[in-house]
Amino acid sequence: MILWLISLHIIFMVAWFAALFYLPRLYVYHALASDAISIERFKLMERKLYYGIMLPSGLITTIFGLWIITQNHHYYLKAGWLHTKILLVAILWVYHFYCGYLRKQFKNDNNRHSHVFYRWLNEFPVLILIPVVILAVVKPF
Repeated sequence: MILWLISLHIIFMVAWFAALFYLPRLYVYHALASDAISIERFKLMERKLYYGIMLPSGLITTIFGLWIITQNHHYYLKAGWLHTKILLVAILWVYHFYCGYLRKQFKNDNNRHSHVFYRWLNEFPVLILIPVVILAVVKPF
C-alpha cells in the first residue's frame, strides 16, 4: 500500500510542479500582450491552469504526503529531513498562493510587473524542487 501512496504522491507532485513552472511563464507572455484577444486568452488559460491543475494537484500531493506520514508516524515524526521538507512545501504553498494573487491582478487588468519580473519568478520553484527531491531520496539527516 505504501508504494502506491508514494507513487501517487510523486505523480501529483510532478503535475503540481509542472503547473507552478507554467503559470509564471504564461504571466511572461501575458505581460507582453497588447491586444484584447490575447489578453483574454491568457486570462482563460491562467484560470484553467490555476483551478484545474495547480490547485487540485497541490492539494492531492499534500494529502498523499500526509497519508504517507500516517503509515509510519513514529519514524516520520523523528525524521529531521521530513521536517525540512515540510517547511519547503509550506514555502511552496506560499508561492502557489502568491501566483494566485498575481492571477487575480491580471484578471482585473491590474498587473504591476514587467515580463522580466515573471521570468525571475518562474525560477523560484526550482529552488524548492532540488532540495525537496534530495531530502526525499537521500534523507541526509
